[in-house]
Amino acid sequence: MYGLYTVFIYLYILLIKIAALFSPKARLWVNGRVGWKDKLKSIDFKGQNVYWVHCASLGEFEQGRPFIEEFKKQYKGKILLTFFSPSGYEVQNKYPYADWVYYLPSDTQANVNFWLETIKPKAVFFVKYEFWFNFLNTLRKQKIPCFLISGVFRKEHYFFKWYGKWASRQLICFNWFFLQNNDSFNLLQGIGYNNATVAGDTRFDRVYEILKNRKHFKEMDLFIGDNLVLVAGSTYSKDDKLLKQNLEYFLSQHKSFKLVIVPHEINSTRIRQCMEIFGKENCIVFSDFDVKYNMQNILIVDTVGMLSSLYAYAHTAYIGGGFDKGIHNTLEAAVYGIPIVFGPAFQKFNEAHELIQAKAAFAIHDEHEASVVLEKLLFKDSERKVAGGKAHEYVLQNKGAVKRIIEILKQKGWI
Repeated sequence: MYGLYTVFIYLYILLIKIAALFSPKARLWVNGRVGWKDKLKSIDFKGQNVYWVHCASLGEFEQGRPFIEEFKKQYKGKILLTFFSPSGYEVQNKYPYADWVYYLPSDTQANVNFWLETIKPKAVFFVKYEFWFNFLNTLRKQKIPCFLISGVFRKEHYFFKWYGKWASRQLICFNWFFLQNNDSFNLLQGIGYNNATVAGDTRFDRVYEILKNRKHFKEMDLFIGDNLVLVAGSTYSKDDKLLKQNLEYFLSQHKSFKLVIVPHEINSTRIRQCMEIFGKENCIVFSDFDVKYNMQNILIVDTVGMLSSLYAYAHTAYIGGGFDKGIHNTLEAAVYGIPIVFGPAFQKFNEAHELIQAKAAFAIHDEHEASVVLEKLLFKDSERKVAGGKAHEYVLQNKGAVKRIIEILKQKGWI
């Protein structure tokens, strides 16, 4: 199996180099790794007490971030942060709490040996579910402590299938698993791993910090006034079309209604598509905002980094992706104490299930359901406030994962 894994790694490298001829994202992946050995060699890591944190992408970074920031408050060690995907590295390569930010080199044995011999990390933290077996096995051989933070396992994962026995044996390389939920804990126990703690999801700590330090936008105050507001975050075209189908009815019944759209991908093509769906004459684009346009009912946000603070202006949140590959971050909205609505593709997200059970979130499957649910939450104060209160309470009850992780690391002498 090790031979097949090695073949897979080299085949993946070849395929992504071919893809780089056509795909800008793949090109960033390839170009970002050019000269990585020279970059490492230019740094003197000796005596630095390097702690290495690895995140696959931007979503995993948001889970690793609260751990990094609390760690830096308590310890003098240096943080080396790595990303697998350009969507993480290109956004966070200047992250101030990390001493160095790099792309993770491909998981070939030669790369692994050079990386670890150069860095000599004191401990390594993988976030959520990144499993590079050459790195993991070499860390174990060199007796470098290795941990999984905010880990999630599902019965569908190959670790728990008959064909995944080789991969499941590689999990022995982790000193400890800090898991998000009991299901993950039970699955690991089922294949013989008891070195685990249900610490919770570190994203709860992250969104709580955002709540305390949220950004304010004068344009939003001017646009909203005293009106009811629906913020639709991380939307795809299917989400926009569903909202458009309901918008005319809402406006006919309730003149005091504003819609804020934040597309999942913020680029000129996607913004233009949004404007075509909702009608150019009905929209304001955030970067072109002017007080004289505040009579419009739709604001399209074309600026990156605003969404987590924009939910503070909402009476109800719509989370995009539920009619595509899967919903996006619900906790960023829940922390503000507002009810949440999303499409049917939420099955892989534990927090979505729990928010639904708490009656703080509502899944919709079509235009009719969207109309009924959104009207109730937007225009019936008592139902909106009850659902929103449950959303905020849910976040408060689940924060604290970072504290639990650091306490166990201290108790066991790993940091």
